Amino acid sequence: MSITRSEATWNGTLKEGNGVMKVASGYFEGPYTFATRFEGGAKGTNPEELIGAAHAGCYSMFLSALLTNNGTPPTRIYTTATVHLAAGPTISKIELNTEAEVPDLDAARFQELAADAKAKCPVSKALAAVNEIVLTATLL
Repeated sequence: MSITRSEATWNGTLKEGNGVMKVASGYFEGPYTFATRFEGGAKGTNPEELIGAAHAGCYSMFLSALLTNNGTPPTRIYTTATVHLAAGPTISKIELNTEAEVPDLDAARFQELAADAKAKCPVSKALAAVNEIVLTATLL
């Protein structure tokens, strides 16, 4: 299996400082600050946004694998992950919202596979310390 690497540089104090996060492949590099993480509205990213992207991507791929193994390969899966940062700070909740186009699949079986993907995708497993991960799955 693969091994991946990402990196971050932080300069200065917590509130006045700034940093850059990037992935080794070179496909993403983004600035982050106290404001981008805790105040919103500022230009830049934050660790929770990247966790959300990783979770949405992992979940979509895992669901695709389950659907394909079920004999009902998807046409398209679109997933968002909303990450809630609470006091502490701690990630208190992640809301996964997925929509899938899957020909010839009934809604009950889709819900079973969607829940299984939530429980078993590697990023969900890595985020097991998060108090609540909520899934809303819609079969289109």
